[in-house]
Amino acid sequence: MPDLLLELFSEEIPARMQAKAADDLRRLVTDKLVAEGLVYEGAKAFATPRRIALTVHGIPARQPDLKTERRGPKIGAPDAAVQGFLKATGLTSLEEAKIQRDPKGDFYIALIEKPGRDAIDVLAEILPVIIRTFPWPKSMRWGARSGKSGSLNWVRPLHAITATFGLETEEPDVVKFSVDGIEAGQTTYGHRFLAPAAISVRRFEDYEAKLLAAKVVLDPERRKDAILTDAKQLAFAQGFELVEDQNLLDEVAGLVEWPVVLMGSFEPEFLTTPAEVIRATIRNNQKCFVVRDPKTGKLANKFILIANIEATDGGKTIIGGNERVIRARLSDAKFFYETDLKTKLEDRLPKFEQIVFHEKLGTQAARIKRIERLAAEIAPLVDADGGKATRAAQLAKADLLTEVVGEFPEVQGLMGKYYALAQGEDASVAAACEEHYKPQGPADRVPTDPVSVAVALADKIDTLVGFWAIDEKPTGSKDPYALRRAALGVIRLIAENALRLSLMKVAASALAGLSVKPADAQKLPSDLLAFFADRLKVQLREQGARHDLVDAVFALGGQDDLLMIVRRVEALGKFLDSDDGKNLLAGTKRASNILSIEEKKDKRTFDGAPDAALYSLNEEKALARAIGEVKAEANSAVAKEDFAAAMSAMAKLRSPVDAFFDKVRVNDDDAKVRENRLKLLNEIRSATRAVADFSKIQD
Repeated sequence: MPDLLLELFSEEIPARMQAKAADDLRRLVTDKLVAEGLVYEGAKAFATPRRIALTVHGIPARQPDLKTERRGPKIGAPDAAVQGFLKATGLTSLEEAKIQRDPKGDFYIALIEKPGRDAIDVLAEILPVIIRTFPWPKSMRWGARSGKSGSLNWVRPLHAITATFGLETEEPDVVKFSVDGIEAGQTTYGHRFLAPAAISVRRFEDYEAKLLAAKVVLDPERRKDAILTDAKQLAFAQGFELVEDQNLLDEVAGLVEWPVVLMGSFEPEFLTTPAEVIRATIRNNQKCFVVRDPKTGKLANKFILIANIEATDGGKTIIGGNERVIRARLSDAKFFYETDLKTKLEDRLPKFEQIVFHEKLGTQAARIKRIERLAAEIAPLVDADGGKATRAAQLAKADLLTEVVGEFPEVQGLMGKYYALAQGEDASVAAACEEHYKPQGPADRVPTDPVSVAVALADKIDTLVGFWAIDEKPTGSKDPYALRRAALGVIRLIAENALRLSLMKVAASALAGLSVKPADAQKLPSDLLAFFADRLKVQLREQGARHDLVDAVFALGGQDDLLMIVRRVEALGKFLDSDDGKNLLAGTKRASNILSIEEKKDKRTFDGAPDAALYSLNEEKALARAIGEVKAEANSAVAKEDFAAAMSAMAKLRSPVDAFFDKVRVNDDDAKVRENRLKLLNEIRSATRAVADFSKIQD
């Protein structure tokens, strides 16, 4: 079957837009093909700075013919209805229609055959529409072309469209269409400087090979691999090690079509500036990589740049230009750093009085005071020194007012640590200045130093309680204050450090420190706890665990010790993976279902202890004995926080529950016996609630 080659050739596309543009092109074209009945075999899209390209292979040469039936008026209907039916279906007379018999009467039926069109004609119709409506995040309209003003909105001026369609064994046809005066053809262009001449292409394999010969590596993944491999080899040859940076690699691969790796240097004196600042300066300003000494792990005074040209002088001019810019930028960074060191962190704090954190939550200074107080309260709960936690909370945000962080916001926290150490602060206090922001995502490291943990919890809980108090909760996909991330950070800090603390008490304490009080202040901690439960379910789901078990544990109420909830969920999950667990779950659900039906029917609940004198069958007596034993054993194990033992106790219910349902008819003819047996079923439900609400667990 034929293949499609499509290329949209333009001025330089911003690197950040290329990957999505390629994916959008693939999606838009293939979705439209399928909608037109042209089901393809495969598709792949590519992007370089000056083009997005698409190959779709295995497209049928022609649309399938469509046959549809259209129901018309009844036999004997008014002439106006008949004429309307004939006109709508294209029939010349009713003799061309079928008659369909129906209980409501006999109706005319038109058989409409719509012959399929050639795929190339369909493509000529859909491709210009896709190009004109392409979803660029930002686009532009440029000046006149061939005496006409341009009407196309595109990310950058579009210069050429390549569109061919045909079999591998034959010369492909050009898909005939034009957009804004640009005729589709089979001409593209190579590298802007190394091979700018026009290139005539036929199909994808030919296109990709000719571009490579014209110094254009079409596949962005291939460009990334080439950059990474060459950069590592160049660094190794000079006795260094590349500091890898995936985000930077993605970006520079979108800046070049023919990557050429070169190495430059800067003066050793700049290495007195923190390595992270040097790296941020070089990366942000020149999109270059840094290298380190593999023996010491420290940065070297070298950098690696990615050029888009094979220079005749071996790259000396390119290297020299980059060195000049980097030297100037590093000089600025060094000046900022040395200037910052002249002012102590605590001396910066008064400026926070003039900086509003949120109009309803006061200034940054007020927030820092709240975090100080909360960190001091949390400190003994996490075995942290209260004085150090208070000091760390006081200084943690101060680096936001430094010159370096103003220039490079991504090093906030880290610079706080450097400045704290430079002014002689305790190592734990300095570490907390950096680590109190962590973890910032599921892959981020969780602090373990108790001082860092105390301040990190105080920072995140103050944020959550504050925005809950002013009713700025996340809604749908909107979470402008990153409250979901903050909640997940609290969960990870507690779980991964095995911390025991009451979230509701800490939240209530944080609420007490706020100047603003919500109308339902008493309800806020429990509402926030429900939010933590939702975040915990998301985390467990991402880890492949049973998120429904969180509901089963939270449904017991009074659960705000996240560590115990996680441990109980883990034990419950292991239990339900066993045969005993699966069968007991089935039996418990059966008991709950019967109870629900009978309670609805009788409009009452079957609470209260069963009457042992009404037990007439051995299975009833055995189940009652087992429930009594299991209840006591499971409750005792839960009290000791030995959830594995509690689950083992629950397992003893499996056999008597199975035997009860095999031999006992619950809805006995004797009303008293029936009621007693329903109470016994309620006892099963009550016994299992020692560990979880089994009704919340999915089968």
